[in-house]
Amino acid sequence: MRTRTGFLIFSVMLLGLLGLTAFFALRRQSSNYALYAVEALAVISIIYLIFFYFRMIRPLHIIGNGMDLLSGQDFASRLRKVGNAEADRIVELFNRMMKQLKNERLQVRSQNEFLDLLVKASPVGIVILDLDEKVMDYNPAAGRMLGLGEDDKLRGKRLGELKLPLATELVGTGRHSSRIVRLSNADVYKCSHSTFFDRGFLHSFYLVEPLTEEVRRAETKAYEKVIRMIAHEVNNTTAGVTSTLDTLSATLSDSEANEEVVEALRIVVERTLGMNRFVGRFADVVRIPDAQLREHSLNEMVSSCKRFMEAICANRNIRIVMNLSQSSPVVMADAQQFEQALVNIIKNAAEAIEQDGTITIVTLSGPHPLLEIADTGRGVDAATASKLFTPFFSTKPHGQGLGLIFVREILQRHGCSFSLRTGDDGQTRFRIVF
Repeated sequence: MRTRTGFLIFSVMLLGLLGLTAFFALRRQSSNYALYAVEALAVISIIYLIFFYFRMIRPLHIIGNGMDLLSGQDFASRLRKVGNAEADRIVELFNRMMKQLKNERLQVRSQNEFLDLLVKASPVGIVILDLDEKVMDYNPAAGRMLGLGEDDKLRGKRLGELKLPLATELVGTGRHSSRIVRLSNADVYKCSHSTFFDRGFLHSFYLVEPLTEEVRRAETKAYEKVIRMIAHEVNNTTAGVTSTLDTLSATLSDSEANEEVVEALRIVVERTLGMNRFVGRFADVVRIPDAQLREHSLNEMVSSCKRFMEAICANRNIRIVMNLSQSSPVVMADAQQFEQALVNIIKNAAEAIEQDGTITIVTLSGPHPLLEIADTGRGVDAATASKLFTPFFSTKPHGQGLGLIFVREILQRHGCSFSLRTGDDGQTRFRIVF
C-alpha cells in the first residue's frame, strides 16, 4: 500500500515539475498567452497536489499505520480522524475493532490465568498428552499421586515407560472410559481417559480422582457394623452355652460312668470359647484406640520388635538383618500401637518366606524418616497386591484378612504413607514413610 501511495505522490510531483519546467521555458520564448496558460497549469497542479494529499494520501498513510499496529498486535493504540468522511468512518471502525480485540485478549488472558491457577490447585490429578502420546503437561496433584520426587521430570516421556503403579493403571484405562483402581499401598483412585481438540489436533488427557478416604470410611463403617453385630450375637450365645455346659459337666462329674461325656462337654466348652476368641479378634480391629503420639526413637522401636520376633524366625531358619541409620530418626508415634503393627508386618514376612530366608529391616533419617521391611518370600503379584488391604481378604488358607487391615488403620492414624510390593529383584518390601 505504501509503495502505491508513494508512486502516486511521485506522479503528481512529476506533473508539477514538468509544469514548472514548461513555465520557465515558455517564459523566454513564447507569448503572454502561452505563459499564462503554463502558469495556470502549474497552479492547478499544485492545488491538485495539496488536495490529493489531504484527500487520498494522508488517509491511506493513517490506514497503513493501522495495519502496522495490527501486525504488531498493539491493540492499545488508536487512530485519529483526518477530517475526511469516508476515511473517518474507516478510522472509527478500526478503533472499535482494536478496542474489541483488546478486551477479548484481556478476557482470554484472564480466563487462562484463572484456569492455570485452578488446575494447579485442583485436588484432581490432570495429565495431558501430546500427539505422540507423550506427557505434555501435568499438575502438582498428578505428580503427588504418581509418586514423583521434586527432581523427577514426567514431561516428554510415555506413561508406559515409567515404572510407577498408577502410571501403569492409567495406560490400561481405555479412551473415553473410567475405572476404579486400588494400588498396593491401599490408595484408591478413579481414573478417566478423555480427549480434547487444540488448534485442530486431538489430544488425550487423564483425570485422576483420589477416593482413598471415601472408600476407607465406607469400608470401615461396613465392617464395623458387621463385626459388632456378629460379636454381640456370638458373645450372648456362647455365654449361655458355656454356662449350661459347665453346670451339666459339674452334675455328671460325680459318676465315673460319665467320664467320657464330661470330657466331650469339656471339649465343646473349649471350642466355644475358641470361637468367642476368634470373633474377639475381629472386634479388636474395631476397638483400636486413638493414637497417643509422642517422640520416639525409630531404631529403638525396631530393635524391640526384632528381639520379640527372633525366636519365631529362628525356628524357621529365617535371619533378621538390621541396617539402621546411624543417627536414629525421631518420629511421632504411639509406641505400643506402632510396635504391634510392626510385629504384624514381620510376622507376615516370615510366613511368606515359610523356611530359610532373610528379613532385612532398614531405617533412613531425613525430613521424612523411612522404615522398610524386605523379605525373600514368595512375593506378591499385581492382582493380589491391589487386594491386600481389602477387609477380610487373605492369601493364607485359614487367614481372617484382618492383619493388614489392622496395620493400615494404625499407620493411617500415625499419618504415615506406606506401600507393599514385590520388586524386580524378587524381594517384597513394606515401606513406611513418616
